Parts: sequence; C-alpha cells; structure tokens
Amino acid sequence: MHLTAPRRPADGLLEHDLSLDGVPGLFWTAGDAAPAPLVLLGHPGGLDRMYPRLLGRARSAVAAGFTAATIELPGSGDRPRSDDLEAARTDLRPAIAAGRPVDAIAERLVLPLVERAVPEWRAALGALLERPDVTGPAGFTGGPTAIGLRLARVEPRLGAVVLFAGSVVPRVMDDEARRVTVPVHVMLQWDDAGNDRWRALEMFDALGSAEKSLHANLGGHAGIPAHEGEAVARFLERHLR
Repeated sequence: MHLTAPRRPADGLLEHDLSLDGVPGLFWTAGDAAPAPLVLLGHPGGLDRMYPRLLGRARSAVAAGFTAATIELPGSGDRPRSDDLEAARTDLRPAIAAGRPVDAIAERLVLPLVERAVPEWRAALGALLERPDVTGPAGFTGGPTAIGLRLARVEPRLGAVVLFAGSVVPRVMDDEARRVTVPVHVMLQWDDAGNDRWRALEMFDALGSAEKSLHANLGGHAGIPAHEGEAVARFLERHLR
C-alpha cells in the first residue's frame, strides 16, 4: 500500500490518498500518536462525486476516536469500466422505476460487483491494520448493502457492521445473511424510491447475528437524519473498543 503525504482538509483531520495494487482510496486519521480502531466507509462508487459526503463521515469517525478509510469500487471513478456491469445498471434503473421484478437484473449487477470488490476491501483492511496508528477489530459502514453483507460474513477482523439499506440485495444472498454472526446495525429510509423497503426488511430478518438492530426513518434516499450518526457512533464504540 502506498500513501501520499498528508494534507489537512479540516481541523483535527489528516487525509492521505492511498493506492493498493492500483486501487485508489483515502485514509484519514487525527494525526496524533495514539492508535485507533479503523472504520471502513462504504459508498456506491465514484470517489470524486462522493468525496464531500465521505469527508463528512470521516470527520465524524475521527472525532469519535477512530481512523477511517475507503477505496474506489470496481468499474467506478477512473477505474476501467465493465460492459456487463454498465448494461445491468442501464437495465436496473427503469425496472425499479416501473415497479417490475428486478432480482434477475440485480444478480447480473450486484453479484459480480461483490465478487470483485470484497477481496479488494479485505486487502485494504489487512494493509491498514499493519500500520502502527491503526488497531482492530475494524468496522464497516455504508454500502452497497450486498458488499457490506458479504464482508460481514467472511471477514473475521470486523467487529461491527453498519449497513445502509439503500441498494438492491439479490435474494440469493439471503443464505449468506443467515450465516452472518457479527453485530449489525441497519439504517433504512422508509420513502427511498429506488429501494424496496420490504426487501430490505426481509434481508434484515434473514441476518443470523445474535445482535442486530434496524432504525427506519421517514424520508428519501439522501434524507438520513443527523441523529443517526450518533447512533452509529455509539454502536461502533460499543463493539470496537
């Protein structure tokens, strides 16, 4: 893993560009000597487009006593495009808007993305945990939901997972959900036009974790209330300290 020299995008926050086997990302710390647990920040792809939101989430994580990192998704940002993934995205949007069944399309889009992205997230996690300023266990927050779900099942170095139920999870992944044992906290926007709330509730019900919680709030995809950040911080503090 290669890290650039740090910059200060905000008071009390150091930010590095990172690169791991050609996968770009970002890493944030408070800049002091004290090692802190790592929180991985999941997102839907496009680091440049998502940067303002990711920076806000990183500031919150570091203010709560964590380090934070994210990487670019396959086929997003400046990474090479996949014709198959682009075709599936093109088919998915009108199907959701029209209320048609989307599971077959979601499998074409989500499953290949999960298969490619999860090993990259795990490699980044391993490289970051080797740093003296990072400790485990780590946490994962955000989405896409299916990537967080797979990481929750396969990654023993995660102590807690926070999922934003704002993207399609193919039903074939319900069996994976049943094998998840790490504590999981799910956030669901009740009026998210691009997400099937009942499918999200089925996914939550399938989770095998002995500790799982779901917070549902009125509003659309981008309307998560600010107080949910406090709930997430308390959840991570409980399981990563």
